[in-house]
Amino acid sequence: MSKKLRVLFLFTDIGFMVYWIVTIFALIPKAYLYQDYSNELLVIWNWSFFPLDIFISITGIYSLYLHKRHDLRWSQMALISLTLTFCSGLQAIAFWIIKADYDLMWWIPNLYLLIYPLFFIPKLLQAPTHTSA
Repeated sequence: MSKKLRVLFLFTDIGFMVYWIVTIFALIPKAYLYQDYSNELLVIWNWSFFPLDIFISITGIYSLYLHKRHDLRWSQMALISLTLTFCSGLQAIAFWIIKADYDLMWWIPNLYLLIYPLFFIPKLLQAPTHTSA
């Protein structure tokens, strides 16, 4: 596993955990909430990402743990985590496009989730399980 991927896993996985802690305790100032945040359906839509985001964090951190232990399964966990991260970003961006809501405060993090995995997924798919990406 490259150092860049390790750093991005930590940044993303810890970022998801921080986001959900902040969301659970309603610590985001109202000025930074997405449009129509008071709409119950949008709140439910946002919470629908919770299991996915937490699973992304678990698989990413577990991948780092396996890599540190020289366990070859790290690449499988990394691939799962990256694929789910891409899906999380894609779903959010698709929603914002359909809703015609172009707030960069929400687009930038979701574009990050959509794009960064694309730099690592092909390497993990091509590499034998006994080499690092």
